[in-house]
Amino acid sequence: MPWGVFEPVVDVSGATEIARDVVVIPNRSVPLVPNIGVIGGEHSVLVVETGLGPRNASAVLEFATEYARGRRLYLTTTHFHPEHAFGAQVFSSATFLVNRAQAEDLRVKGLGYLSMFRGLGASVARELEGVELATPDAVYEDAHDLDLGGRVVELRATGRAHSKGDQVVRVDDVLFTGDLVEAGQFAIFPWFPPHDVDVSGVRWIEVMRRLTASAPRVVVPGHGSLGGPGLLADVQSYLELLRDETWRRRDSAMPEETIVDEVTAVLLARHPEWTGQEWIEKGVGCFHAHNTSATR
Repeated sequence: MPWGVFEPVVDVSGATEIARDVVVIPNRSVPLVPNIGVIGGEHSVLVVETGLGPRNASAVLEFATEYARGRRLYLTTTHFHPEHAFGAQVFSSATFLVNRAQAEDLRVKGLGYLSMFRGLGASVARELEGVELATPDAVYEDAHDLDLGGRVVELRATGRAHSKGDQVVRVDDVLFTGDLVEAGQFAIFPWFPPHDVDVSGVRWIEVMRRLTASAPRVVVPGHGSLGGPGLLADVQSYLELLRDETWRRRDSAMPEETIVDEVTAVLLARHPEWTGQEWIEKGVGCFHAHNTSATR
């Protein structure tokens, strides 16, 4: 689907309870709409992701406020990218909590990503009107256990992977992964040299191994349909294949353009039904630039 011809609008009417007091507002396979979580405890409710811009965030906040029925509100985001975090300003009544690396991503890169996303098309620019980058109310280092009352939500910074500040959110046996995991889509590599080269495919694979080993019952990806442990394994396997196919050709001194063409053909043959083919080239670029001397 070409950029700008879709409406990146969150539809809260599709909200579904996937576990006790855990609701997902699904993205409905709409580009730049993330899966959004609402997790409840006895005295507090945590919202995971804001949607793209103030209008979407307002719809999410209205839903969460009604769902909370007087319980205290918290907000967290899996990473700083616009469709996940650029509505946080609306949540002034909530406590906005993220890991330190993500807060730094937002501070350093936020305005650049705002400008870049506004250039993706009129419908995206419209949702980003009036965006003000919010400053988190609370910041943790590597791990934080958020007590919602009779229920603890685990917030864990994964370390550099899809971004520097990636975070996963786990409650009981449900795992929210953000864009570390997509369902039915090639992994999104925000590889934009020289402006942003923080994505690390090698570290991403390490993160996926840890997440796969944690074996959650339900996986809520950044985009796409919910899954189980098999979804984590699929992403890990894809990233490893992307790495191996890229490095094997790079070591033969093949031109990068040829590597992109050949690796793309291999991966499309393996996953012909997946969307987001344009991200394969970015992933090849990321792995091609990685210094493998310390890892092979």
